[in-house]
Amino acid sequence: MIHALSTHLFVNHRLTTALLNRIERAGILQVEIFCARQHLDYRANAQIAELGHWFRDSQMQLHSLHGPMYTDEIWGRSGPHAVVRITEPVKSQRLKMVDEIKRALEIAEVIPFKYFIQHIGVGGEEFDPRKVDAAFSALEELSLFARQRGVEILLENIPNSLSSAERLRTFEELTHLGLNYVFDTGHANISSEGISAAFDLMKEKIRSTHIHDNDGKADIHLFPFLSPGGTINWKETMRLLRSRPGQYPLMLELKEDPNFSQPLETVKEIFERLEAQEQEDQ
Repeated sequence: MIHALSTHLFVNHRLTTALLNRIERAGILQVEIFCARQHLDYRANAQIAELGHWFRDSQMQLHSLHGPMYTDEIWGRSGPHAVVRITEPVKSQRLKMVDEIKRALEIAEVIPFKYFIQHIGVGGEEFDPRKVDAAFSALEELSLFARQRGVEILLENIPNSLSSAERLRTFEELTHLGLNYVFDTGHANISSEGISAAFDLMKEKIRSTHIHDNDGKADIHLFPFLSPGGTINWKETMRLLRSRPGQYPLMLELKEDPNFSQPLETVKEIFERLEAQEQEDQ
């Protein structure tokens, strides 16, 4: 399977061409860039232009862009107003968030990419039919805006009552927006559905992945195999993932851990161990 890395691993650091060079030298030729303004400031034309020049001269491809979750540079700690939620029922407030997401989508005009990862709601958000209607209105507008720039929006299974695998299927049946998915192993692991059931519900429409581990309770983006406390059965998970060959890459979405001082070397080891799991049944 194609190996890819989300820059979520470095999200608390400014995204520079030097960092991209390091990722490329590690043999990773597809990335997902995480839109957090302390990392990639999608409002900063100079940073976008510099990265655009680098990608034009590189073999690396920008596979996807993860939509912004906060408008500030400190993970939403400036207050509730900084949270980006397309489920906001108040139209005037929701349109501000749609405009914020459009700013990130405009990166495609400088750095082409295929997929844009979008959440429906935030972690722990409760189900409400008004929020479903709000998400539909937002995604209808955003999908058109994205397609005009050659981008497809993917919905992610996240740990809330709006975005489980089953809820995503229901959302598609209600809205007929035709959106595909990114399958997140860590989020499925802490959901009531579990990885196998969530994958089965999403498998036909999975176009990307987020690969990470956790303790079965908290969304802590552990390093598979190597972080203590991980609970995912990687042999079974790889069996599921390889059942759809060519449909998506293995995209690691990890959280920086000071115990791993050479994170890109650790990433290479994780890929090797995932591939070893893949070979066991062959």
